[in-house]
Amino acid sequence: MAANNVNDDTQNNLHVTEVDLRWADFDRFGHVNNAAFIEIAQEARLAFAEDQFRERGYEIPAVFVRHLEVDYLRAILPDTTQAVVETQVTKIGNTSFSTRQEVKDRNGRVCCVVECVQVAVNVQTAAPRSISKVERKVLTAVATDEVQSQEALEK
Repeated sequence: MAANNVNDDTQNNLHVTEVDLRWADFDRFGHVNNAAFIEIAQEARLAFAEDQFRERGYEIPAVFVRHLEVDYLRAILPDTTQAVVETQVTKIGNTSFSTRQEVKDRNGRVCCVVECVQVAVNVQTAAPRSISKVERKVLTAVATDEVQSQEALEK
């Protein structure tokens, strides 16, 4: 799968990625299979990290997925060659943050919603660690208005 960032200036606090669909993503009925949706979301989260951290000159933080919730709403059919994934931070805690991703077909219809809790970890010990100020700043830039307001109050 290849992912392309398609953010523009009109979507300040939302990260948008196009993920190329592969033949193997489809099941025998011609729908994107349920496991492929999870891989598509993962690919978009990797692009999100690249774009939000590395492109700004920061190291990509090590994180583990702690919880994944997937809501399948409609099928993606073979006429969609790229899924569009919108990613937004919905919560920032001390050691973890949550994202909400909408996976869309070529017509812009939401086909799947993925909510993911990721825990920042120390690479040497694999133990949770606090989210740094820099990481919090980067995550806040692509967070919901509610999270942005909360973070502004805590400064």
